[in-house]
Amino acid sequence: MEGKMIGSKIARARKEINMSQAQLAQQLFISPQAVGKWERGESAPDILTVNRLAEILRVDLNYFSNNSQPANDETVSKLANENIGQTKLEIDNPSGEHVLLANFNDSNLPKSDFAGVTAHKGNFKGSALRASSFAGADLTGSSFAGSDVSEADFDGANLTDCNLSGIDLRNASFNKSILLRTNFCASGLDGATFSDVSLTDVKLTATDLRKTNFENCIFNGVDFRQSDLRKQCLDGQTFIDVKFEETVLNEVTFKGATLKNVSFRSAHMSKKKPMCFDGATIDKMTCVVLKGMGVDLSNVIII
Repeated sequence: MEGKMIGSKIARARKEINMSQAQLAQQLFISPQAVGKWERGESAPDILTVNRLAEILRVDLNYFSNNSQPANDETVSKLANENIGQTKLEIDNPSGEHVLLANFNDSNLPKSDFAGVTAHKGNFKGSALRASSFAGADLTGSSFAGSDVSEADFDGANLTDCNLSGIDLRNASFNKSILLRTNFCASGLDGATFSDVSLTDVKLTATDLRKTNFENCIFNGVDFRQSDLRKQCLDGQTFIDVKFEETVLNEVTFKGATLKNVSFRSAHMSKKKPMCFDGATIDKMTCVVLKGMGVDLSNVIII
């Protein structure tokens, strides 16, 4: 994103809601001088801050893209059809599957239907894709950096090697999705649901996961470093070679879970609000680490 363009849009949206630079800075926990530098184009906010700016200034994430324009529902629908017509390239395929070579960067396509498509290395960067359906799609190697994909349906989708970092994924659904080396680092996942999923070598680092729903999942090689999991219920799920390093784990429950070779190095846990492992099956090395943290392991199975 170009600094001067973003700065002018921040200033415009701020003035439209009668907010001062100082008031905006206070909500972002930064100095008014930093906001001034953005608006003058001397520096630019990172993608996480852009997500927060959109919420505070009451604008869509697409507002900050180069080609954003106000549009009514009819205009958006027309734009969606035009964009898809321009970027969709169908390829003769012996299997008969629907293959797309997709470039949807900076597109305004809320509630679009991409269900069942094959779009390897698709580009969906900086796009408005709220409530779109990618159910059953093969999106291997695709990037959604900087996009609004809140309420999107990724049920059954193949998200191998996909970049979903730094984006809005609130209330998105990942039921039975294929998550292999998928990057969710620093994304907004409030209300998102991961159910009946095997997450393998997935990055969920530097992310607020307090309101994310995990149900019947297998975590294999998953990295949760620097994330916030306070009060998470991870009961009955499986954790193998997982890193909870520098992670906030107050009141997290692992009741009936299975843990093998799990790292809790420098994890944050209050003694008044400890983790609970009642009925869990845990390997000896992980037990040694947890005992050193003061965790009660009187009701666990050691393997």
